[in-house]
Amino acid sequence: MAKVELKQPVVSEIKELLEGAETAVVVDYRGITVAQDTDLRKKLREAGISYKVYKNTMIRFAAKGTAFEALDPVLEGPTAIAVSKTDATAPARILAEFAKTAPALEIKGGVVEGIFYDAKAMEKISSIPSREILLGKLLGSIQSPITNFARVLKQIADGQGAEA
Repeated sequence: MAKVELKQPVVSEIKELLEGAETAVVVDYRGITVAQDTDLRKKLREAGISYKVYKNTMIRFAAKGTAFEALDPVLEGPTAIAVSKTDATAPARILAEFAKTAPALEIKGGVVEGIFYDAKAMEKISSIPSREILLGKLLGSIQSPITNFARVLKQIADGQGAEA
């Protein structure tokens, strides 16, 4: 069997992984222990994020013609890729949080919603709260004036009832 035929299933697997993905973050995992790697994989899996080590050339072939082709400049050295199809900031957030306890893990860059970001920009993206937290804050800010208005109306009604 030719080398190309052996590599084709891997390229297809990566294409399938990237298809419909919101985000792909590329990291250098050199220097993290097996225990740390296992812990990282568990955290990413719990968040619904696919994380796998691939050869850079395979990622390049799979990303050709997609927004993820922009990852090409950071595909050097040992590479693992974290892909999310649902939450655009989750991979960056989880990887950056994990890198605080395992400084050997280095975020090289990523593509978020079709736009390439380098390591510094990914650091900023990692500070964005999850969609659920942002929606909760929005709901809280909408509810607050309504609740205060209802309280004022009740106080007015209670005040008028005491005078009669």
